[in-house]
Amino acid sequence: MANEYEQQRRRKAASLREKGVDPFGHRYAETVPAAEARRRFEVAGEGAPARVAGRLTALREFGKLVFADLDDWTGRIQLAFSRKTLSPEDWERGRLLDLSDWIGVEGRLVKTRTGEITIEVQKFEILSKALLPPPEKWHGLVDVETRYRQRYVDLFANPEVRGIFLKRSLILDEIRRFLRERGFVEVETPTLQPIYGGAAARPFVTHHNTLDVDLYLRISPELYLKRLLVGGMERVFEISRVFRNEGIDTRHNPEFTLLELYQAYADYTDMMELVETLVESLAKTVSGGKTCLPFGDLVLEYKAPWRRAVYGDLLEQHAGVALGDDPAIRAKAREVGIEESNKHIDVVTHDVFEATVEQNLVQPTFVKDWPARLCPLTKRKAASPNIAERFEPLVARMEIGNAYTELNDPDVQLEAFRTQLAGQTETMAVMDEDFIEALKYGMPPAGGLGIGIDRLVMLLLNAASIRDVVLFPQLRPRGSGGAQSASSTRL
Repeated sequence: MANEYEQQRRRKAASLREKGVDPFGHRYAETVPAAEARRRFEVAGEGAPARVAGRLTALREFGKLVFADLDDWTGRIQLAFSRKTLSPEDWERGRLLDLSDWIGVEGRLVKTRTGEITIEVQKFEILSKALLPPPEKWHGLVDVETRYRQRYVDLFANPEVRGIFLKRSLILDEIRRFLRERGFVEVETPTLQPIYGGAAARPFVTHHNTLDVDLYLRISPELYLKRLLVGGMERVFEISRVFRNEGIDTRHNPEFTLLELYQAYADYTDMMELVETLVESLAKTVSGGKTCLPFGDLVLEYKAPWRRAVYGDLLEQHAGVALGDDPAIRAKAREVGIEESNKHIDVVTHDVFEATVEQNLVQPTFVKDWPARLCPLTKRKAASPNIAERFEPLVARMEIGNAYTELNDPDVQLEAFRTQLAGQTETMAVMDEDFIEALKYGMPPAGGLGIGIDRLVMLLLNAASIRDVVLFPQLRPRGSGGAQSASSTRL
């Protein structure tokens, strides 16, 4: 049932209809953005014409003069409605305006006695009548979940939130520009996959009725992109939505955006150079040329080159145990509160690494040269077959990606898949035999990289939660209780 405020606005909409005015408007063309109208005054001066459209965010009545603020996505400009410049019909129609209404106006640019650039309105049209008023005290609302659920209100009530998402779009544009300049081409691979792979994660399952087969929302585009290398596409990237049926917290959303790319004739050292120069470029893009940006109470320096640190060295430095010393690693796990008795030593090793090392990695760091058993898709170091040529970039104690020198030997890959199937049946139910077949036709040596776009945007725009940089994050149903479960799966 409509509340009192909605009823009042509906009565105004009815009054407009009685006057022959559609309260939900029509096309309103040949406008300029609010920011451009302000610039036009600076160039052309008093009396220059302007035609703008946007949402009313303030109304101040002074007898025969009404001032209003009009917002569009470029900013705000003041409007002046006067009985001297409007027809009697328009003046009466203007009295039916409310906050949040969308209107189009045209008039002349002036500057008020207080120095405010203003459009002296000569004509206006109502483009959409808002039947609900804007929420009071929305800015800084304590219940941030309400803002996430009603993002459409959050965006117009909090211009800084809208600014985050406009900058997110700018970041994606810059990524594409950066990669195109390096010879990469953007491709699209299947979202629905008959066999999921490329990461250790639980998938979402769906069913295709016509084919009568189960399909999976992709957890990664990796194995399809590598097929393109086999086909001779030497530098490819995809910015894709991927889906992992796992926990939700400030760093995890079950649906997220992943940049994944592959470069023939390269290795993981090339991927390090690409990551650090890309992120440095993005930092400059969002900050007006700076490479040193805030994140919470931290100040992060993104200028290349970034620190390179070896996985085993970090484990010894911060956990006091050496790779391969299984009893010491299990003892350390118990010491820091990790249940290890029923886990494979590889899993325990990385649990200890996460618990003891990652908290110390604040400035951008490449953690490289991982235990090979943790990396079934990665080429081993020639002189150290127990070490994989893999790195993860960590920033502000948070992993933002994953990169390898790609494994291209089909026999070694087959054995790695078999080992993964034997030890992690829950996360990989069926082997992708067609991928092995593709490798038999020959995949060139390559470096590969995946970067979580949402986490990267969090860092660059100083957002505390992944929900602050995802327009419509996944939320629990209204009224459901229970704590959110944190995902242990890495990007």
